[in-house]
Amino acid sequence: LDGTAAIAEKYDLTIGVCAHAGDGNTHPVVCFDHADEDESRRARESFDEIMALGLALGGTITGEHGVGVLKKEWLARELGPVGLELQRGIK
Repeated sequence: LDGTAAIAEKYDLTIGVCAHAGDGNTHPVVCFDHADEDESRRARESFDEIMALGLALGGTITGEHGVGVLKKEWLARELGPVGLELQRGIK
């Protein structure tokens, strides 16, 4: 939570976080105006920093909600080429 708060301050954005107290899952939500190009850029950069922070803390980029377009690249970073290929084989 402290790391996400620091990222929000760095990018001058509001980032809310809901969490599961029992298992450590967090759900950060980056709030921004899609019509504002600069704010949109800062939102994307802040999201990348949040993902990097989660991995640096020994976490994962996803725990229960699957991986969409925003997290696709981050899953590859987390799993590496062998892990990613294994997941593709299972799917």
